[in-house]
Amino acid sequence: MLFFFAVSLKQLLLFKISNMANNLLKGKRGIIFGALNDQSIAWKVAERAHEEGAVFVLTNAPIAMRMGEINGLAAKTNSQIIPADATSLEDLENLVVKAMEILGGKIDFVLHSIGMSPNVRKGKHYTETNYQYYNQTMDVSAISLHKTLSTLYKHEALNEWGSVVALTYIAAQRIFPDYNDMADAKSLLESITRSFGYHYGIKNKVRVNTISQSPTVTTAGQGIKGFTEFINFSEQMSPLGNASAVACADYCVTMFSDLTRYVTMQNLFHDGGFSNTGVTQQVIEKFGNE
Repeated sequence: MLFFFAVSLKQLLLFKISNMANNLLKGKRGIIFGALNDQSIAWKVAERAHEEGAVFVLTNAPIAMRMGEINGLAAKTNSQIIPADATSLEDLENLVVKAMEILGGKIDFVLHSIGMSPNVRKGKHYTETNYQYYNQTMDVSAISLHKTLSTLYKHEALNEWGSVVALTYIAAQRIFPDYNDMADAKSLLESITRSFGYHYGIKNKVRVNTISQSPTVTTAGQGIKGFTEFINFSEQMSPLGNASAVACADYCVTMFSDLTRYVTMQNLFHDGGFSNTGVTQQVIEKFGNE
């Protein structure tokens, strides 16, 4: 009985240690774009950043703000919310200036977790793209990163060795038919990351990277045709399985921390090995009887 109690106590202590925050972001200030609800990767990033000692402001488009769920996240993380349309330079100027006022200094990290395609939402086939919608997809999902970086650059708002992370997807490199024009947007997003990463690195040693995440159950992802089936396929094509939203948040925290100071202009795959796997035995076996 005593041995059982000792083992149980040891397991409990190991569990607590493994789940303790390490203050990786203590003293750091940030801006987090895109937390819509508790399924959002940005939501998980905010929770983990708070646990690791960061202070930050939350921001989302006014239309998303009206859903109201972000207020609960703000209360949980002791954060203030600044509504901003990331396609509007005026809104971004207001966001950056107010964020520095609220947080009491320059910014150390930014998460860009923004994506939207009217063509996907309205079921337009890629070969029958509505180009007005296409321009909106590019503006919201990719050009908004350029506008954000440009605004931060103009105001000298990021500290040296600051870190900007944008979320992307492997459809920027490979064809996933139902991902539609979002694939084009992610390609542009990754190009902006490299180009602006170069200039920001020269000027202020600021790091700019993208994280290419596994398909993840989010409000945005569920709008893509065949999304559930693809998640199952990806799970079986990834040696480690699909990375969860919480795991992605952990990765973002490391990218915001001082532990990754010399990582910049990179597209970092966080997908359980999917990106380098040609085929797995699980997938092969599904075709065994054909």
